[in-house]
Amino acid sequence: MDWQRSIVQYKQFLRFERGLAANSIEAYLQDVAKLRQFAELHDLDLKQLTYQEIQQFLVWINAFDISATTQARILSGLKSYFSFLKLEYDLVENPMEMVQAPRLERKLPDTLNIQEIDLLIAALDLSSTEGMRNKAMLEVLYGCGLRVSELTNLKISNLNLKEGFIKVEGKGNKERLVPIGDQAVHYLQLYLTTIRPHQTLKPGYEDSVFVSKRGTTLSRVMVFLVIKGLAEKAGIKKNISPHTFRHSFASHLVEGGADLRAVQDMLGHESITTTEIYTHLDREYLRSAIIQFHPRK
Repeated sequence: MDWQRSIVQYKQFLRFERGLAANSIEAYLQDVAKLRQFAELHDLDLKQLTYQEIQQFLVWINAFDISATTQARILSGLKSYFSFLKLEYDLVENPMEMVQAPRLERKLPDTLNIQEIDLLIAALDLSSTEGMRNKAMLEVLYGCGLRVSELTNLKISNLNLKEGFIKVEGKGNKERLVPIGDQAVHYLQLYLTTIRPHQTLKPGYEDSVFVSKRGTTLSRVMVFLVIKGLAEKAGIKKNISPHTFRHSFASHLVEGGADLRAVQDMLGHESITTTEIYTHLDREYLRSAIIQFHPRK
C-alpha cells in the first residue's frame, strides 16, 4: 500500500462506484494531497499514520490559517479516503475513526419571500423573446427548487408536463423526478410552443430546454447575470443568486407545513440533515411573526 497506487485506485472508486462528478473527485483528491504533503515532510509512510499523526496534521494545517469550515471539509475527505483503504486493503485500524471535526455554526441561507419573488419576476420584459424565456426559466427554477446546473441541463425529453413531473439529473449523475406546479407548466409550455421553435439551434442542442441566442445551452453564469439584473431592477438589496430560488422554494414549503422527507426528495438531498436547515429557517420565520404580531413581544 503506497500513496500513488492508493490514490489512483481511490480516484477510480470515487468515479465508478460513488459516481461523483469530476469537480467533487478533484476536491477529495486535494484533501488527500494535503495529508500526503504533511506525511512526506515528516518522513511518514502511509501505513504509519495513526490517530496521533492525524492530530499533528490538524495542527499543521491550522498554522496556515485555514477556516474551520475548510478543515471540516478536509477531514470529511480524509475519512472517505481511509474508509476506502480499510475496504480495499483490509486495514486493521482506521486513524480517522476517533477524529472529530471542528464544530461549525450553520449559516442560514439567504431567501426571498413570496412578495420579493413576485417583484423580481414582474421586472421581466415579456415583450422580448429573452424575457419570455427567462419568465419560464425562473418559474421552473423556483417552482421545482432546482440547482442551476439541473436547470441549464434540463432536456425536453425529460419533461412530462401532462403528468406534472420533470426528470432532472442531480449531483453524481443521480436522476430524480420532481413535481412541477401549474404556473411553471403554463409558462414553460408557452415558451416551448411560441418562442423556442423559432430559435436556431446548433447541432447537439436540439433537446435542451433553455437555449441562448447562440443556439446553445444557457450557461450557469448567464442565469446568474439574469437574476442579478432583475434584482437590481426590482430594487431588491439582498445578495441573491440562482441558488437563492432553491432555498426559497424549500423554506416556503417548510413554512407551509410540508413533510421534511418530501422536501428532501424534491431537493435531491442525500441526507435529511442537509434538509433540516430549513427547519431553522422556519423557526426564524415563526420568531419574526411573534415579534411582529404578538402583543407581548
